Amino acid sequence: MMKRTILLIALIVCVAATYAQKGKVISAQSYKDTQKLQEALDAIKETIDPNNPKAEKTIPWPKTWEVRGEIYQAVYQSKDENVKKQVENPLSTALESYKKALELDDKDRNNPTIKIKLTLLTSDFTDQAVKAFNDNDYNTALESFKRILEIEEMPLMAEEGEASIDTVIIYNAGLAAYNAEKFDEAIKYYKDAAELGYNGARTYELIASSYISKTDTLGALETLQEGFEKYPENSSIMVQLINIYLNSNKVDDAMKYLKLAIDQDPTNATFYFAQGSLFDKLERIEDAVVSYKKAIELKDDYYDAYYNLGTIYYNLGVKQIDVANSVPASEPDKYDAEIAKADIEFKKAIPYMERASELKPEDSFSLEALKTLYYRLKMMEKYEGVNKRLEEINQ
Repeated sequence: MMKRTILLIALIVCVAATYAQKGKVISAQSYKDTQKLQEALDAIKETIDPNNPKAEKTIPWPKTWEVRGEIYQAVYQSKDENVKKQVENPLSTALESYKKALELDDKDRNNPTIKIKLTLLTSDFTDQAVKAFNDNDYNTALESFKRILEIEEMPLMAEEGEASIDTVIIYNAGLAAYNAEKFDEAIKYYKDAAELGYNGARTYELIASSYISKTDTLGALETLQEGFEKYPENSSIMVQLINIYLNSNKVDDAMKYLKLAIDQDPTNATFYFAQGSLFDKLERIEDAVVSYKKAIELKDDYYDAYYNLGTIYYNLGVKQIDVANSVPASEPDKYDAEIAKADIEFKKAIPYMERASELKPEDSFSLEALKTLYYRLKMMEKYEGVNKRLEEINQ
């Protein structure tokens, strides 16, 4: 009888010690509820300290980690800067705590309450991400969006057996990664968003921009081609394709997409200008003139189109002078005839260069061209005027 009494007393002492230590967890929760966060932090740290012999009872207890999550979440929400500065990444610590609580709760008793807390934690991470993004702290914003996605992918957060997919968060994670210059991650998240159809053709453009930032032209082209196949009516994707082909000197490919772009949007002056530039590059001068004039017809203040047209006629005049200079000295009449042809081209250049100069009065390129043209054609009054303007610009 004596032995059984001793055994009973030992059992009572053991249970009492267990409840005493678990009482620390309850105290920590109480401190949190009364906004005594410093006391709450101190108490909860004691319950998970592996160097504390008493913590062996609370470390494997799911409630310990759930309360720890609540406390660190409260630290993030607190306005007490003295407490907040003691804790780095409180929301991440809260998430890891809730995950630990779920791991230890083999009977899933606390799943309903932790699910609510994880939902609230998602809101806190969203708040943190938005603030970080607005402060240009893109790394923190990215990590916050990644944590939100991690929560949404947890089996506990699934609805009717399917995980919730927040395409906005995926897209924003890509945006944050891009701004943080983590282009591989940006591509990953943008591609996920594209597969889900988020933001249409624009997402493919952003994927391509990420590849270009990595100097991966092939990746950008493949992405834009995929985007064009999916959104054939989107002119912006075509423009990017055209620009890449132009920069890569793939003129035939650029011309193909440019023709498609014009067919889709025949009132876009930029497309005609680009087409004129391509024809110019291919020395298809007559075609270039037609395209540039169409651009001007659609956009009367298109400086580049006026300047390029003036340049075409100017260069034709220069080439004709070379023809004249090749005439033997014994044929002065033929020489004069060839020079007259050159002057015809120079005269054609003048109205386009004058209009270009009107549109950009401080532009020295058009003024220098006009200075030469006026001198060549003996338009001395205009020559003096342009010369004076150039002197004022260069002062």
